[in-house]
Amino acid sequence: MKKLGLVVCILALTLSLFAGGAKEKAADGALDIRVLVWKYDDTYGSTVRAAMEKWAKIYSQELGREIKLKMYDAADDMAKQIEQATIIAGDKPDFVIINLAEVANGAVLTHMFDDAKIPYLFYNKQPAAETTKEVLVDTKTIFIGTLARQAGDMQGQILYDLYQKDKSIDKNGDGVLKYVMLMGEPNNDEAIARSRYSVETARDLGLKMEPVTETLVCNWDQALAQDAITATFARFGDEIEVIFANNDMMALGAVAALNANGYNTGRPGDPEIVVIGVDAIDAALESIKNGGMTATVAQDGDAMGSANIRIAYNGALGKEWLDGTNYVYTTEDEFLCIRIPYAMITEVK
Repeated sequence: MKKLGLVVCILALTLSLFAGGAKEKAADGALDIRVLVWKYDDTYGSTVRAAMEKWAKIYSQELGREIKLKMYDAADDMAKQIEQATIIAGDKPDFVIINLAEVANGAVLTHMFDDAKIPYLFYNKQPAAETTKEVLVDTKTIFIGTLARQAGDMQGQILYDLYQKDKSIDKNGDGVLKYVMLMGEPNNDEAIARSRYSVETARDLGLKMEPVTETLVCNWDQALAQDAITATFARFGDEIEVIFANNDMMALGAVAALNANGYNTGRPGDPEIVVIGVDAIDAALESIKNGGMTATVAQDGDAMGSANIRIAYNGALGKEWLDGTNYVYTTEDEFLCIRIPYAMITEVK
């Protein structure tokens, strides 16, 4: 991923009286909703895209208004996403759902769509902290995602629980768990929080933690993570006891590298290193079942897809974001947002 630059948060309920300033649409005709996606080949993102397609059909029936979706693959290229947004702005659809290619560059899109008077929301990849006021607060739009630190908290809790059951995780018995951190991207709030709180929570619970090496930034990518762990294992193989990964793709890359060294094969007697990911994608669940990955933290792609479509429906009609829904605002941040909860998965049958 390049570096250009979900619970619900609120600046003030008064700011959400009208979703993104959208005007009330005519009562008939299909709603034209476009979706900007950072890259189609992101596995978790694919579950969200599939869910949006599904829920667009469901809500078309339930709400009595057809929802037509058109999605665009930026292929992890912000310049390409800007080109796509330019085309969309010219088309004047009813709404745009945005999954940023680069979290530091949300303002490029908000300025474009505000000028075109097209309402929008952001999902999954939260705009970078330094852009929050300009991109989320000032525009009065909404972000749909996960609570950034919750996945990290759960990874730390998983490690603590595992250690209480099996002290042999500490391979040399020195009372210190030595870990490697695989980070998604350095300026992404989700990646930052997962990296920080996985370790911080484990320490708060009483575990002694020590990094084997500096954080390895692998851009959410399986191949990059495999290469990183291959190189790290060659230098520090005897020291590594835990691998935290910000997502399952990187965790699977780590397992592939460990497999090449006879670790985490699932065969009785073969050595193991704890590998904990995030997303609960199918491949990760299969890996846990077969003795590769140790655990993961589930993101609910279906719930996120449903929220995206239901909130976009309101935005396209100029209604308050949460009108007619069961979502609620919280006050954890100064901007409006819906957060989709996580769940810990340590066993797959």
